[in-house]
Amino acid sequence: MKDVKHPDRWLTAEEATGRLGVSRQTLYTYVSRSRIGTVAAPSDPRRTLYDAADIARLAKRKSCGRARSAVAASTISYGEPILHTAITRIEGDHLEYRGRNAVVLADHATLEDVAAVLWQVDSLPPTTAAADAWPTIHSTAGKGEDCIAAIARLAMLGPWTEQTDRVIPDALRILDQMARAAAGQPMALPSRQPLHARLAESWGAGSRAADMIRRALVLAADHELNPSTYATRVAASAHAPLGACVLAGLATLIGPLQGGATGQVRDFLADPDVVSDPANAVAARIACGKRVPGFGQPLYPHGDPRAAALLSHMPTQGQDHCLIEAMRTITGVAPNLDFALVVIERQLSLPRGAAFALMAVGRTVGWIAHTLEQWKDGHLIRPRAQYGTPSK
Repeated sequence: MKDVKHPDRWLTAEEATGRLGVSRQTLYTYVSRSRIGTVAAPSDPRRTLYDAADIARLAKRKSCGRARSAVAASTISYGEPILHTAITRIEGDHLEYRGRNAVVLADHATLEDVAAVLWQVDSLPPTTAAADAWPTIHSTAGKGEDCIAAIARLAMLGPWTEQTDRVIPDALRILDQMARAAAGQPMALPSRQPLHARLAESWGAGSRAADMIRRALVLAADHELNPSTYATRVAASAHAPLGACVLAGLATLIGPLQGGATGQVRDFLADPDVVSDPANAVAARIACGKRVPGFGQPLYPHGDPRAAALLSHMPTQGQDHCLIEAMRTITGVAPNLDFALVVIERQLSLPRGAAFALMAVGRTVGWIAHTLEQWKDGHLIRPRAQYGTPSK
Protein backbone atom coordinates (compact mmCIF):
# COMPACT_ATOMS: atom_id res chain seq x y z
CA MET A 1 0.00 0.00 0.00
CA LYS A 2 1.23 3.47 -0.84
CA ASP A 3 1.17 6.59 1.33
CA VAL A 4 -1.12 9.47 0.40
CA LYS A 5 1.35 12.37 0.50
CA HIS A 6 -0.04 14.33 -2.45
CA PRO A 7 -3.85 14.23 -2.67
CA ASP A 8 -3.84 15.40 -6.30
CA ARG A 9 -1.91 12.28 -7.26
CA TRP A 10 -4.85 10.05 -6.39
CA LEU A 11 -8.19 9.77 -8.15
CA THR A 12 -11.56 8.40 -7.16
CA ALA A 13 -13.03 5.49 -9.11
CA GLU A 14 -15.33 7.88 -10.96
CA GLU A 15 -12.43 10.12 -11.97
CA ALA A 16 -10.27 7.17 -13.00
CA THR A 17 -12.91 5.53 -15.18
CA GLY A 18 -13.73 8.91 -16.72
CA ARG A 19 -10.14 9.59 -17.76
CA LEU A 20 -9.68 6.11 -19.16
CA GLY A 21 -13.11 5.80 -20.70
CA VAL A 22 -13.60 2.33 -19.21
CA SER A 23 -16.01 0.59 -16.87
CA ARG A 24 -15.32 0.04 -13.18
CA GLN A 25 -14.79 -3.64 -13.90
CA THR A 26 -12.06 -2.83 -16.40
CA LEU A 27 -10.50 -0.46 -13.87
CA TYR A 28 -10.53 -3.26 -11.30
CA THR A 29 -8.92 -5.57 -13.86
CA TYR A 30 -6.08 -3.08 -14.37
CA VAL A 31 -5.56 -3.00 -10.59
CA SER A 32 -5.55 -6.80 -10.29
CA ARG A 33 -2.87 -6.94 -12.99
CA SER A 34 -0.76 -4.36 -11.12
CA ARG A 35 -1.10 -1.79 -13.90
CA ILE A 36 -2.64 0.84 -11.60
CA GLY A 37 -1.50 1.55 -8.06
CA THR A 38 -4.06 2.03 -5.31
CA VAL A 39 -4.33 3.35 -1.78
CA ALA A 40 -7.05 3.46 0.85
CA ALA A 41 -8.73 6.85 1.12
CA PRO A 42 -7.60 8.60 4.36
CA SER A 43 -11.13 9.74 5.13
CA ASP A 44 -12.68 6.34 4.53
CA PRO A 45 -10.45 3.21 4.49
CA ARG A 46 -13.20 1.32 2.70
CA ARG A 47 -12.84 3.55 -0.36
CA THR A 48 -10.02 3.05 -2.85
CA LEU A 49 -8.07 5.78 -4.64
CA TYR A 50 -6.16 5.21 -7.89
CA ASP A 51 -2.73 6.42 -9.01
CA ALA A 52 -3.21 9.32 -11.43
CA ALA A 53 0.21 8.78 -13.03
CA ASP A 54 -0.57 5.15 -13.85
CA ILE A 55 -3.92 6.17 -15.29
CA ALA A 56 -2.34 8.92 -17.42
CA ARG A 57 0.15 6.41 -18.79
CA LEU A 58 -2.60 3.98 -19.76
CA ALA A 59 -4.71 6.75 -21.29
CA LYS A 60 -1.76 7.92 -23.42
CA ARG A 61 -1.13 4.41 -24.66
CA LYS A 62 -4.77 4.08 -25.68
CA SER A 63 -4.78 7.42 -27.54
CA CYS A 64 -1.55 6.74 -29.44
CA GLY A 65 -2.70 3.42 -30.86
CA ARG A 66 -0.54 0.34 -31.10
CA ALA A 67 1.86 -1.14 -33.57
CA ARG A 68 1.00 -4.35 -35.37
CA SER A 69 3.35 -6.36 -33.16
CA ALA A 70 1.76 -4.92 -30.03
CA VAL A 71 -1.72 -5.78 -31.26
CA ALA A 72 -0.58 -9.32 -32.03
CA ALA A 73 0.96 -9.67 -28.58
CA SER A 74 -2.25 -8.47 -26.94
CA THR A 75 -4.30 -11.27 -28.44
CA ILE A 76 -3.20 -13.68 -25.72
CA SER A 77 -4.84 -11.60 -22.98
CA TYR A 78 -8.50 -10.92 -23.82
CA GLY A 79 -7.38 -9.19 -27.02
CA GLU A 80 -8.47 -9.46 -30.63
CA PRO A 81 -10.04 -12.74 -31.84
CA ILE A 82 -7.51 -15.09 -33.42
CA LEU A 83 -9.58 -18.15 -34.35
CA HIS A 84 -12.87 -18.66 -36.13
CA THR A 85 -15.47 -20.69 -34.26
CA ALA A 86 -19.14 -21.46 -34.68
CA ILE A 87 -19.47 -22.99 -31.21
CA THR A 88 -19.73 -20.19 -28.66
CA ARG A 89 -20.39 -16.48 -28.99
CA ILE A 90 -19.71 -13.94 -26.25
CA GLU A 91 -20.95 -10.44 -26.98
CA GLY A 92 -21.97 -7.76 -24.53
CA ASP A 93 -23.40 -9.65 -21.58
CA HIS A 94 -24.65 -12.63 -23.59
CA LEU A 95 -23.32 -16.18 -23.90
CA GLU A 96 -24.61 -18.30 -26.78
CA TYR A 97 -24.04 -21.94 -27.74
CA ARG A 98 -24.39 -22.19 -31.53
CA GLY A 99 -26.77 -19.24 -31.54
CA ARG A 100 -28.83 -20.37 -28.54
CA ASN A 101 -28.84 -18.37 -25.30
CA ALA A 102 -26.96 -20.42 -22.69
CA VAL A 103 -28.87 -18.88 -19.78
CA VAL A 104 -32.20 -19.81 -21.40
CA LEU A 105 -30.91 -23.33 -22.11
CA ALA A 106 -29.96 -23.67 -18.45
CA ASP A 107 -33.63 -23.30 -17.51
CA HIS A 108 -34.52 -26.66 -19.02
CA ALA A 109 -31.66 -28.43 -20.84
CA THR A 110 -29.42 -31.21 -19.57
CA LEU A 111 -25.69 -31.39 -20.23
CA GLU A 112 -26.44 -34.15 -22.72
CA ASP A 113 -28.82 -31.81 -24.57
CA VAL A 114 -26.07 -29.20 -24.76
CA ALA A 115 -23.58 -31.83 -25.91
CA ALA A 116 -25.87 -32.70 -28.81
CA VAL A 117 -26.08 -29.01 -29.73
CA LEU A 118 -22.35 -28.35 -29.47
CA TRP A 119 -21.32 -31.62 -31.11
CA GLN A 120 -23.99 -31.13 -33.82
CA VAL A 121 -25.72 -34.48 -33.50
CA ASP A 122 -29.47 -35.09 -33.32
CA SER A 123 -29.23 -37.04 -30.06
CA LEU A 124 -26.80 -39.05 -27.99
CA PRO A 125 -27.01 -42.84 -27.97
CA PRO A 126 -27.09 -44.64 -24.61
CA THR A 127 -23.79 -45.98 -23.34
CA THR A 128 -23.74 -49.74 -22.84
CA ALA A 129 -20.17 -50.35 -21.74
CA ALA A 130 -19.46 -53.32 -19.47
CA ALA A 131 -18.85 -52.65 -15.78
CA ASP A 132 -15.21 -53.71 -15.93
CA ALA A 133 -14.54 -51.06 -18.58
CA TRP A 134 -15.07 -48.31 -16.02
CA PRO A 135 -12.37 -48.43 -13.33
CA THR A 136 -13.27 -46.95 -9.97
CA ILE A 137 -11.11 -44.09 -8.78
CA HIS A 138 -9.73 -44.68 -5.28
CA SER A 139 -7.88 -41.57 -4.25
CA THR A 140 -7.63 -39.07 -1.43
CA ALA A 141 -6.39 -36.44 -3.87
CA GLY A 142 -8.42 -33.44 -4.96
CA LYS A 143 -10.99 -33.50 -7.74
CA GLY A 144 -8.50 -32.17 -10.28
CA GLU A 145 -6.01 -34.96 -9.63
CA ASP A 146 -8.73 -37.61 -9.79
CA CYS A 147 -9.92 -36.30 -13.13
CA ILE A 148 -6.39 -36.14 -14.53
CA ALA A 149 -5.76 -39.76 -13.52
CA ALA A 150 -9.00 -40.93 -15.08
CA ILE A 151 -8.66 -39.11 -18.40
CA ALA A 152 -4.97 -40.00 -18.69
CA ARG A 153 -6.10 -43.63 -19.06
CA LEU A 154 -8.11 -42.55 -22.08
CA ALA A 155 -5.53 -40.22 -23.59
CA MET A 156 -5.17 -42.27 -26.77
CA LEU A 157 -8.92 -42.71 -27.22
CA GLY A 158 -10.54 -41.28 -30.32
CA PRO A 159 -8.06 -41.12 -33.22
CA TRP A 160 -8.19 -38.11 -35.49
CA THR A 161 -11.04 -38.14 -37.99
CA GLU A 162 -13.29 -35.62 -39.68
CA GLN A 163 -16.30 -37.92 -39.30
CA THR A 164 -18.16 -36.80 -36.17
CA ASP A 165 -20.34 -39.89 -35.93
CA ARG A 166 -17.26 -42.09 -35.51
CA VAL A 167 -16.08 -40.00 -32.54
CA ILE A 168 -19.31 -39.75 -30.53
CA PRO A 169 -19.01 -43.14 -28.77
CA ASP A 170 -15.51 -42.24 -27.59
CA ALA A 171 -16.70 -38.75 -26.64
CA LEU A 172 -19.44 -40.20 -24.47
CA ARG A 173 -17.02 -42.57 -22.77
CA ILE A 174 -14.67 -39.67 -21.97
CA LEU A 175 -17.55 -37.55 -20.64
CA ASP A 176 -18.80 -40.41 -18.48
CA GLN A 177 -15.34 -41.14 -17.12
CA MET A 178 -14.83 -37.47 -16.28
CA ALA A 179 -18.11 -37.46 -14.35
CA ARG A 180 -17.23 -40.65 -12.46
CA ALA A 181 -13.83 -39.25 -11.48
CA ALA A 182 -15.26 -35.87 -10.54
CA ALA A 183 -17.94 -37.44 -8.37
CA GLY A 184 -15.20 -38.92 -6.21
CA GLN A 185 -17.64 -41.60 -5.06
CA PRO A 186 -19.24 -44.70 -6.57
CA MET A 187 -21.52 -43.67 -9.40
CA ALA A 188 -24.13 -45.62 -11.32
CA LEU A 189 -22.88 -47.15 -14.53
CA PRO A 190 -23.75 -45.30 -17.75
CA SER A 191 -27.48 -45.33 -18.31
CA ARG A 192 -30.29 -43.21 -19.67
CA GLN A 193 -30.26 -41.27 -16.40
CA PRO A 194 -28.76 -37.83 -17.16
CA LEU A 195 -25.39 -36.91 -15.71
CA HIS A 196 -26.75 -34.28 -13.33
CA ALA A 197 -29.05 -36.86 -11.72
CA ARG A 198 -26.21 -39.38 -11.43
CA LEU A 199 -23.96 -36.79 -9.81
CA ALA A 200 -26.69 -35.73 -7.39
CA GLU A 201 -27.31 -39.35 -6.45
CA SER A 202 -23.63 -40.08 -5.88
CA TRP A 203 -23.35 -36.98 -3.68
CA GLY A 204 -26.47 -37.88 -1.71
CA ALA A 205 -28.22 -34.69 -2.83
CA GLY A 206 -31.95 -34.13 -3.36
CA SER A 207 -34.01 -32.98 -6.32
CA ARG A 208 -33.34 -29.29 -5.70
CA ALA A 209 -29.61 -29.96 -5.74
CA ALA A 210 -29.98 -32.05 -8.90
CA ASP A 211 -31.62 -29.13 -10.70
CA MET A 212 -28.89 -26.72 -9.63
CA ILE A 213 -26.24 -29.22 -10.72
CA ARG A 214 -27.98 -29.42 -14.11
CA ARG A 215 -27.99 -25.65 -14.51
CA ALA A 216 -24.34 -25.38 -13.49
CA LEU A 217 -23.24 -28.08 -15.93
CA VAL A 218 -25.04 -26.37 -18.81
CA LEU A 219 -23.55 -22.96 -18.05
CA ALA A 220 -20.06 -24.42 -17.63
CA ALA A 221 -20.18 -26.34 -20.91
CA ASP A 222 -18.19 -23.83 -22.94
CA HIS A 223 -16.78 -20.33 -22.76
CA GLU A 224 -15.20 -19.62 -26.10
CA LEU A 225 -11.39 -19.52 -26.28
CA ASN A 226 -10.44 -19.61 -22.60
CA PRO A 227 -6.98 -21.01 -21.71
CA SER A 228 -8.12 -24.61 -21.24
CA THR A 229 -10.06 -24.61 -24.50
CA TYR A 230 -7.15 -23.00 -26.33
CA ALA A 231 -4.88 -25.76 -25.01
CA THR A 232 -7.40 -28.30 -26.27
CA ARG A 233 -7.46 -26.71 -29.73
CA VAL A 234 -3.66 -26.61 -29.92
CA ALA A 235 -3.57 -30.34 -29.21
CA ALA A 236 -6.37 -30.94 -31.71
CA SER A 237 -4.56 -28.91 -34.37
CA ALA A 238 -1.72 -31.42 -34.12
CA HIS A 239 -4.31 -34.20 -34.72
CA ALA A 240 -3.85 -35.56 -31.21
CA PRO A 241 -6.42 -38.22 -30.17
CA LEU A 242 -9.63 -37.00 -28.59
CA GLY A 243 -8.65 -38.20 -25.12
CA ALA A 244 -5.33 -36.35 -25.32
CA CYS A 245 -7.08 -33.15 -26.43
CA VAL A 246 -9.43 -33.32 -23.43
CA LEU A 247 -6.48 -34.09 -21.17
CA ALA A 248 -4.72 -30.94 -22.43
CA GLY A 249 -7.76 -28.88 -21.51
CA LEU A 250 -8.10 -30.52 -18.12
CA ALA A 251 -4.40 -30.04 -17.32
CA THR A 252 -4.91 -26.32 -17.91
CA LEU A 253 -8.23 -26.12 -16.07
CA ILE A 254 -6.70 -27.16 -12.74
CA GLY A 255 -4.63 -23.95 -12.67
CA PRO A 256 -5.72 -21.35 -10.08
CA LEU A 257 -6.45 -18.81 -12.83
CA GLN A 258 -8.91 -21.22 -14.43
CA GLY A 259 -11.17 -23.81 -12.81
CA GLY A 260 -8.74 -24.06 -9.90
CA ALA A 261 -9.96 -20.60 -8.94
CA THR A 262 -12.85 -22.28 -7.16
CA GLY A 263 -10.34 -23.46 -4.55
CA GLN A 264 -9.14 -19.89 -4.06
CA VAL A 265 -12.73 -18.72 -3.61
CA ARG A 266 -13.35 -21.43 -1.03
CA ASP A 267 -10.18 -20.55 0.88
CA PHE A 268 -11.01 -16.84 0.76
CA LEU A 269 -14.49 -17.44 2.17
CA ALA A 270 -12.93 -19.48 4.99
CA ASP A 271 -10.43 -16.75 5.91
CA PRO A 272 -11.18 -15.63 9.50
CA ASP A 273 -11.02 -11.96 8.49
CA VAL A 274 -13.58 -12.51 5.76
CA VAL A 275 -15.80 -14.54 8.06
CA SER A 276 -15.80 -11.84 10.74
CA ASP A 277 -16.07 -8.76 8.52
CA PRO A 278 -16.39 -9.31 4.74
CA ALA A 279 -16.57 -5.59 3.93
CA ASN A 280 -13.34 -4.68 5.72
CA ALA A 281 -11.57 -7.73 4.30
CA VAL A 282 -12.52 -6.69 0.78
CA ALA A 283 -11.51 -3.07 1.36
CA ALA A 284 -8.11 -4.10 2.73
CA ARG A 285 -7.45 -6.45 -0.17
CA ILE A 286 -8.41 -3.87 -2.80
CA ALA A 287 -6.34 -1.18 -1.11
CA CYS A 288 -3.31 -3.46 -1.39
CA GLY A 289 -3.96 -3.98 -5.08
CA LYS A 290 -4.88 -7.64 -4.62
CA ARG A 291 -7.54 -9.46 -6.59
CA VAL A 292 -10.64 -10.70 -4.78
CA PRO A 293 -11.16 -14.27 -6.02
CA GLY A 294 -14.53 -15.07 -7.51
CA PHE A 295 -15.31 -11.60 -8.83
CA GLY A 296 -15.03 -9.96 -12.22
CA GLN A 297 -14.92 -11.36 -15.75
CA PRO A 298 -13.28 -9.08 -18.35
CA LEU A 299 -15.56 -10.34 -21.12
CA TYR A 300 -18.69 -9.15 -19.31
CA PRO A 301 -18.61 -5.41 -18.50
CA HIS A 302 -21.87 -5.60 -16.56
CA GLY A 303 -21.35 -8.89 -14.79
CA ASP A 304 -21.06 -12.59 -15.59
CA PRO A 305 -24.50 -13.76 -16.82
CA ARG A 306 -23.69 -17.36 -15.83
CA ALA A 307 -23.21 -16.36 -12.20
CA ALA A 308 -26.29 -14.15 -12.24
CA ALA A 309 -28.42 -16.97 -13.64
CA LEU A 310 -27.22 -19.48 -11.04
CA LEU A 311 -27.45 -17.11 -8.08
CA SER A 312 -30.98 -16.14 -9.09
CA HIS A 313 -31.95 -19.73 -8.29
CA MET A 314 -29.61 -20.02 -5.30
CA PRO A 315 -29.89 -16.70 -3.42
CA THR A 316 -26.83 -15.89 -1.35
CA GLN A 317 -27.06 -15.78 2.42
CA GLY A 318 -25.05 -14.45 5.33
CA GLN A 319 -21.36 -14.06 4.61
CA ASP A 320 -21.71 -14.74 0.87
CA HIS A 321 -24.33 -12.01 0.53
CA CYS A 322 -22.28 -9.52 2.57
CA LEU A 323 -19.26 -10.19 0.38
CA ILE A 324 -21.21 -9.54 -2.82
CA GLU A 325 -22.62 -6.31 -1.41
CA ALA A 326 -19.18 -5.16 -0.26
CA MET A 327 -17.70 -5.76 -3.71
CA ARG A 328 -20.63 -3.99 -5.33
CA THR A 329 -20.17 -0.95 -3.08
CA ILE A 330 -16.37 -0.72 -3.26
CA THR A 331 -15.64 -1.81 -6.83
CA GLY A 332 -18.93 -2.21 -8.66
CA VAL A 333 -17.73 -5.68 -9.72
CA ALA A 334 -20.14 -8.62 -9.69
CA PRO A 335 -19.41 -12.28 -8.86
CA ASN A 336 -18.31 -14.66 -11.61
CA LEU A 337 -19.00 -18.32 -12.32
CA ASP A 338 -16.30 -19.53 -9.90
CA PHE A 339 -18.02 -17.78 -7.00
CA ALA A 340 -21.45 -19.09 -8.00
CA LEU A 341 -20.18 -22.69 -8.17
CA VAL A 342 -18.67 -22.42 -4.69
CA VAL A 343 -21.95 -20.99 -3.37
CA ILE A 344 -23.74 -24.01 -4.83
CA GLU A 345 -21.21 -26.35 -3.22
CA ARG A 346 -21.60 -24.65 0.18
CA GLN A 347 -25.35 -24.15 0.29
CA LEU A 348 -26.22 -27.61 -1.00
CA SER A 349 -23.62 -29.28 1.27
CA LEU A 350 -21.96 -30.97 -1.69
CA PRO A 351 -18.55 -32.63 -1.21
CA ARG A 352 -15.51 -30.38 -1.04
CA GLY A 353 -14.30 -29.85 -4.58
CA ALA A 354 -17.74 -30.22 -6.16
CA ALA A 355 -17.43 -26.70 -7.61
CA PHE A 356 -14.39 -27.77 -9.64
CA ALA A 357 -16.09 -31.05 -10.53
CA LEU A 358 -19.04 -29.21 -12.03
CA MET A 359 -16.70 -27.04 -14.07
CA ALA A 360 -14.65 -30.00 -15.31
CA VAL A 361 -17.60 -32.19 -16.26
CA GLY A 362 -19.47 -29.37 -17.99
CA ARG A 363 -16.43 -28.05 -19.83
CA THR A 364 -15.60 -31.51 -21.18
CA VAL A 365 -18.52 -31.09 -23.57
CA GLY A 366 -17.03 -27.85 -24.88
CA TRP A 367 -13.54 -29.31 -25.22
CA ILE A 368 -14.88 -32.14 -27.34
CA ALA A 369 -16.81 -29.71 -29.53
CA HIS A 370 -13.71 -27.57 -30.07
CA THR A 371 -11.62 -30.65 -30.84
CA LEU A 372 -14.07 -31.70 -33.56
CA GLU A 373 -14.14 -28.18 -34.99
CA GLN A 374 -10.36 -27.87 -34.97
CA TRP A 375 -9.94 -31.26 -36.62
CA LYS A 376 -12.22 -30.11 -39.44
CA ASP A 377 -10.33 -26.82 -39.74
CA GLY A 378 -7.15 -28.77 -40.40
CA HIS A 379 -4.66 -25.99 -39.62
CA LEU A 380 -1.82 -26.36 -37.14
CA ILE A 381 -1.89 -23.69 -34.45
CA ARG A 382 1.65 -22.42 -34.25
CA PRO A 383 2.01 -18.77 -33.13
CA ARG A 384 5.33 -16.96 -33.22
CA ALA A 385 7.31 -15.59 -30.28
CA GLN A 386 9.12 -12.27 -30.30
CA TYR A 387 12.67 -12.77 -29.10
CA GLY A 388 14.09 -10.32 -26.58
CA THR A 389 16.55 -10.21 -23.73
CA PRO A 390 15.19 -11.66 -20.48
CA SER A 391 13.70 -9.14 -18.09
CA LYS A 392 15.48 -8.75 -14.77
